[in-house]
Amino acid sequence: MKKRITVIIAYILIFFNSNLLSNENNNILKIGLLAPLSGEYKELGDSLLYSLQLALKEIDDKNVFIIPRDSGYGDKEKLNNAIKEIKSQGANIIIGPINYEDFDEVKKFSDIIFISLSNINPEFQNNIISIGVSLESQIISLMKFIEKRKKNKTVILIPENQYADFVEKKLNKFDLKNYKIFKFDPDPKILTGEIEILTNYSQRKRNLELRKKMFEDKEDEESKRQLERLEQKYTLGKVNFDSVLIIDFGNSLKSVLTSLVFTDVDQNDVLFTTVNQWFDESIFYENTVKNLYYPSVNYKEFKKYKDKYFKTFKNYPNEITILAYDAIGLIYYAWKKKGKINSVNDFSFKGKIKGKIGTFSFKNKKTIQDLSIYKTQNNKFIKF
Repeated sequence: MKKRITVIIAYILIFFNSNLLSNENNNILKIGLLAPLSGEYKELGDSLLYSLQLALKEIDDKNVFIIPRDSGYGDKEKLNNAIKEIKSQGANIIIGPINYEDFDEVKKFSDIIFISLSNINPEFQNNIISIGVSLESQIISLMKFIEKRKKNKTVILIPENQYADFVEKKLNKFDLKNYKIFKFDPDPKILTGEIEILTNYSQRKRNLELRKKMFEDKEDEESKRQLERLEQKYTLGKVNFDSVLIIDFGNSLKSVLTSLVFTDVDQNDVLFTTVNQWFDESIFYENTVKNLYYPSVNYKEFKKYKDKYFKTFKNYPNEITILAYDAIGLIYYAWKKKGKINSVNDFSFKGKIKGKIGTFSFKNKKTIQDLSIYKTQNNKFIKF
């Protein structure tokens, strides 16, 4: 399989470069690509190349050319050399970098426009536009959803890790009158105790025991029925919130969900939400939660993209490569609409743009995605 992939990559690189050299017409669109084509993240770089080949095939315009170069990962010298090489080929717009830490470096190339796949900051930054699925877009979608469900006491759960301050700063930009932020330790041994405090579990457990004692020594039928009903419960009393938003992923997210169910949070009363999970099917096996809602890109288009990618390359793509696919479409749209692209201002379109990931807009020099809400139910992703 590795040999086959290597052959395909070599073919794609030759295809891109030969097409570029064969056309001397000035009325062409040259787009650079910064990708880690070597090193630890080479698999991601290769996946980006595959994605762009699919995008070019769909656009089917012989005047569009891709100039891919190896930018490495966290290697400033390699990044700078890659940009200079792309620039020397006549391109003034580049897809990349994928790493937000490289932004300060690419800002030095003020005459080049960068369309980054990063989701860290949706605001235009000098010559950089980020089109990643930002936390801002996700929070906007979730707040609308929670409001529609008529929930007015939401707890936002944030793990205490290297991203906690970043997430909290993002949240502070929103009007969070009906929201409470609760930070938790990702260590499962500590987490359970913290969730018990959040849910007032000990008191609710005592409430149940006290209520049961009221009926234990009584022999009348009504008391027996009441005691039998109480025996089916684990706690008595409601929690002090009606929805939770968990900003977490993977096993840590599953640990939080398990702890909430363990502390007897009633899923009929409390809405469970989280952030974009890229349709991670391992959530299906988290059987403790009946319904989990989260914002995400268009599932049908995402599935079509993955299926087409697999059919062509016999391998599944990295999730963020669909953003590169959309980046090509976005650049092509701007180029056809305006005839040329000179600066990030050429992307300040009125209205919304429809891509594979869904619809997005550029308002006040900020990228905002209109994300749909999905829920996991019966081993399926269902659009709300």
